[in-house]
Amino acid sequence: MGIVLLVLIIGVGGYYLWYQKQQMQEMTEMFALEKESLSDEYEQLSIQYEGYKFGVGNDSLIALLTTEQEKVQRLQEELRTVKSTNVRRINELKKELETLRKVMRNYVIQIDSLNAENQQLKDENRQVTQKYQQASSRAARLSKEKDQLSERVEMASRLDAVNIQVRPITSKGKNAKKIDKAAQLMMTFIISKNITAPVGEQIIYVRLMKPDDDVLTKPNSGRFQFEN
Repeated sequence: MGIVLLVLIIGVGGYYLWYQKQQMQEMTEMFALEKESLSDEYEQLSIQYEGYKFGVGNDSLIALLTTEQEKVQRLQEELRTVKSTNVRRINELKKELETLRKVMRNYVIQIDSLNAENQQLKDENRQVTQKYQQASSRAARLSKEKDQLSERVEMASRLDAVNIQVRPITSKGKNAKKIDKAAQLMMTFIISKNITAPVGEQIIYVRLMKPDDDVLTKPNSGRFQFEN
């Protein structure tokens, strides 16, 4: 009877030890999985910080995001070195992660606000640019119209001669009846009224042309440009 009781005690004790070992193994595996999951969450948070840094054009905010990202990476590195069975420290790192997420949410609000302001500034800048381009185009058009009007006024201010008469005269200023007696040619004409022409004395040049449209000139005489 005593032997049977001893065997039962040994059997129960062995089963208890085996059960305890199984429980410890399961808890160890659970702690390891929990640690791995927490490490993944830290990694995701670090990646989010990195992404927000690329989407922000504010240097001060980028510096703050970098500081928080470095803190995340530092705690993530600490998590790698903590044993899975160190439940107390792992729970502390969980709380740290929640705090870092709250900080991240605050930064997200700031980033969204800055992006909205930047978009508004871009829209305003685009409107100003469009108005400037329109004003420049209008100024260029007005300048071209002014040049065209100036050209028209210049053309309109030309003087027209009418009733043109040419007669040869002698050296004494009398009408030459024969061409060999002619010393000069006298031209008379009337200038038509033109209110666009400037008032005052005008210098008028006369060209004599042959029937073949060749201009008569004297050797070494002065020449000038003529505009039809």
